[in-house]
Amino acid sequence: MAGLWLQLSLLLLLALLGGTEGAWNGRQIRKKLHQLKETEQFKSFYTNRWMPKGAFPNTPSVESYIVQPLDHFNRLNNATYNQRYWINEQYWNHPDGPVFLYIGGESSLSEFSVLSGEHIELAQTHRALLVSLEHRYYGSSINPDGLTLENIKFLSSQQALADLASFHMFISQKYNLTRQNTWICFGGSYPGSLSAWFRLKFPHLVYAAVASSAPVRAELDFTGYNKVVALSLADPVIGGSEKCLDAVKKGFQAVDSLLQKGNVTQMEKDFYSCGSLQGSDDYSEFVGNLADIFMGAVQYNGMSPVSNVQYICQLMSIKDNSAYDGLRSVNRMYMNSMGLSCISNSHAKSVADLSSTKLSLIGVGERQWYYQTCTEFGYYQTCEDPSCPFSPLITLKSQLDLCSQIFQVPTESVLQSVQFTNEFYGADRPKSSRIIFVNGDVDPWHALSVLKNQSRSEIAILINGTSHCANMKPSQTSDPLSLQEARKEIATQVATWLKSAQQELRG
Repeated sequence: MAGLWLQLSLLLLLALLGGTEGAWNGRQIRKKLHQLKETEQFKSFYTNRWMPKGAFPNTPSVESYIVQPLDHFNRLNNATYNQRYWINEQYWNHPDGPVFLYIGGESSLSEFSVLSGEHIELAQTHRALLVSLEHRYYGSSINPDGLTLENIKFLSSQQALADLASFHMFISQKYNLTRQNTWICFGGSYPGSLSAWFRLKFPHLVYAAVASSAPVRAELDFTGYNKVVALSLADPVIGGSEKCLDAVKKGFQAVDSLLQKGNVTQMEKDFYSCGSLQGSDDYSEFVGNLADIFMGAVQYNGMSPVSNVQYICQLMSIKDNSAYDGLRSVNRMYMNSMGLSCISNSHAKSVADLSSTKLSLIGVGERQWYYQTCTEFGYYQTCEDPSCPFSPLITLKSQLDLCSQIFQVPTESVLQSVQFTNEFYGADRPKSSRIIFVNGDVDPWHALSVLKNQSRSEIAILINGTSHCANMKPSQTSDPLSLQEARKEIATQVATWLKSAQQELRG
């Protein structure tokens, strides 16, 4: 049951967030996390543990599609695609209640986006209409030929924001909405950035935004990610320790030593590799997959009794075990929890997977997201900095090579795209208004977000001891005090915004 608990817990978070997987390098790990998402077993678990009473299945959401231009910025292009959305009218004070918009990201969205989470609890309080929009090119919101090189070029955050503007008009016309209906948007991780950017670029459409764990600063070489991972592995507040961090470092040093000597046969057996390691590219894939387990445990710390820093550190500190043995224990724990018999470390297979134009309507859009990192964001988590606890084989070059190999995007273009993204959106100094940036200090992505108040209405909340998008989950009595206080602050600010919007209308 522990293994199922881990899978369902992580899947729950990913379903709630509409995609937070930019942090993961191991493609097999991401795939496995999403295979259960649409199963009845998952839905039953989700409903029993997290859904508000009466919200599901007695009051199902409405799922439908809106026809969107494929290219909002060239009206001579008449091509279109169908974009999926959900509506929940259960709490709405018709016709003047507010509208809460939940923004999807780099994976398929689901009906849970209008049924459960912090924004649902706020909607109950303020009697809001709930709507959510799946991101273009992810889930079912994509044309059959969408993943070809010719057509994937219409995937961008700018096009996604234009989709949101078009969706705003569609919903407004559908329900005859007026200025009385105050819009507030919500999102976490990449959709958290979109939430902030929607307010920044379309302030006449959305009155305010909550941006959770939003990496609004694009960065090519995201060394800061693993710096936070290292600090978290040593943080006693969440069950880490300097001893644990030291063991992780020594374990990867032992692995690197064997790789350098070419002594890989026994290591392939020790770590249950699906095939033999064929040279440096597979070596990088291998250490990347192993590091992903630790990175994921930090990013999603506390999501389950299995995948968390405290448990990982216990496995790394078993008496009389070497650091290398500790890595083996962590790897076995992960495989058992995910039901894996082996782990694919084939770089050639990863390239083939990312090159495939076959659609997968459930789970993470791996090819799509990697394209966005190549053309907009970077976000490449590397280990060439001395502070990184993993292997220096996790390089920037190895990740940039995929951009040119798969999408014909040269390295210089990736760098220019990252610079343009920051110029276009303002990076971590967006100069907007009425945005809350919420982050957990355990979450590695907080390094790219807004961490200090930018103005009286651009507010930053940093939650001690919490991980990625922790505030977006439904509230629980077991939530740490820091998270409870942060939710109160968010709720107070949302209430203030709604009150001020109505005061402005009255003149």
